Amino acid sequence: MADLDYIFRKNEIWRTKVNIEDPTFFETLANQHAPEILWIGCSDARVPANQITGLLPGEIFVHRNIANMVIHSDLNSLSVIQYAVEVLNVKHIIVCGHYECGGINAALDPKDHGLIDNWLRHIRDVIRFNKEELALFEGEEYAMKLTELNVMEQVKNLAETTVVRKALNSDREITLHGWIYSIHTGKISELCRVESPK
Repeated sequence: MADLDYIFRKNEIWRTKVNIEDPTFFETLANQHAPEILWIGCSDARVPANQITGLLPGEIFVHRNIANMVIHSDLNSLSVIQYAVEVLNVKHIIVCGHYECGGINAALDPKDHGLIDNWLRHIRDVIRFNKEELALFEGEEYAMKLTELNVMEQVKNLAETTVVRKALNSDREITLHGWIYSIHTGKISELCRVESPK
């Protein structure tokens, strides 16, 4: 544990700085949890939701997994989605992918990756569903296009979950977003959107 002592030091520096800037920050944070956004992103350490969006803790509810997937049999993500929609009453659900995603690259690599190949199979399905469109691209551009198509496919999957489908068909306000993040530029761009019919 001694080799991680620097994290406790950094935590103390951060905590002190926050208390100086806003003495009520932690008390306010502890007494409220009403984010309007659910973020479904990649586990990649280079894509921290709060930091790249400029939002404070408490403003965004976050779920992360390899390659920002929404899989109909993944009880972890389905539980997060249900809690966000039915308890937190979020107004926006964002699926955000990023270029140079390790999950995408692994799905493109034909070698055996072990257990994760079961997860990567869903990305390989995206390749199969979009074979003609992807045939127009090669190399890095192919991987970038697949990353974008994967985000859009996950938004479709999200819209088909029982919880989100019910919310979209109700009179409540909820919008699904498909976003892409560039690690090289720090820019977020929108790829698609699904809004509840008014």
